[in-house]
Amino acid sequence: MFDGFEEARARVPDAEIHYRIGGSGPPLLLLHGYPQTHHIWHKVAPMLAERFTLVMPDLRGYGRSRGPAPDAAHLHYSKRAMAADMVALMSGLGFKRFGLAGHDRGGRVGYRLCLDHPQRVTRFCPIDIIPTLDAWERMDADKAISTYHWQFLAVPAPVPEKLIGADPDFYYSHLLDRWAGYRDRLAPEAVADYLTQFHDPAVIAATCADYRAGASVDRRHDAEDRAAGRGIVCPVLVLWGRGYLASKAASPSAIWRDWATEVSEVALDCGHFVVEEEPEKAAAALGEFFA
Repeated sequence: MFDGFEEARARVPDAEIHYRIGGSGPPLLLLHGYPQTHHIWHKVAPMLAERFTLVMPDLRGYGRSRGPAPDAAHLHYSKRAMAADMVALMSGLGFKRFGLAGHDRGGRVGYRLCLDHPQRVTRFCPIDIIPTLDAWERMDADKAISTYHWQFLAVPAPVPEKLIGADPDFYYSHLLDRWAGYRDRLAPEAVADYLTQFHDPAVIAATCADYRAGASVDRRHDAEDRAAGRGIVCPVLVLWGRGYLASKAASPSAIWRDWATEVSEVALDCGHFVVEEEPEKAAAALGEFFA
């Protein structure tokens, strides 16, 4: 699925990151979301590699990457810690400044990286999300039902771990079916990679820890930045799918304008898995923005 890309591992301060790298041109870091791996980029990577050097890691704890054991304060899987992984990875590859696109949880790692390390990011594209603090503040009864996984995965261990571990293929297939606008556009090879990772109890635990951090420390970090007036200083492209249940009410770009001064948007007619459901249009939007 990634012909011409090199597969490698990098040790960062408290994690081991699996990644692929390939292409030529300015560096572009691509971060996947939940419940997936870097394989989400397999359709757009050949198109983008003609113009950019792509770095596509698995986030700590996901896929073939490994992180520390979850901690009681949820710091080990905070977006701050995950962003620091990516800074270390890109520094080790010799990239001091780079473009950054992140889907879902990867978008949350991405905007935290922009806020914590503003000098490192030239341009940022969050894909089909709004910031974590805003998502919690806008949570009403309907949204609590439609995005129930936020609450479920944040329940203290080991409840979600045991329930998911009883039949991981069922649970994650359910999420893919629920969030995709065009489920048949997700390649079977990629879906197999997404499902296989969750047969490892350590991956289930790490991904639950990711959501526990989102409900606690990540939310606090966002609130601290908002109170201090800190924002994203680089240009931002909001790329989103009109059909996703969490975004269909309105464009998320207005919310991002509270966090950044230069915001544009591209909306596509698809579900949550934007770069897999509409790869040509998504690659065109990313290519134009990062060029």
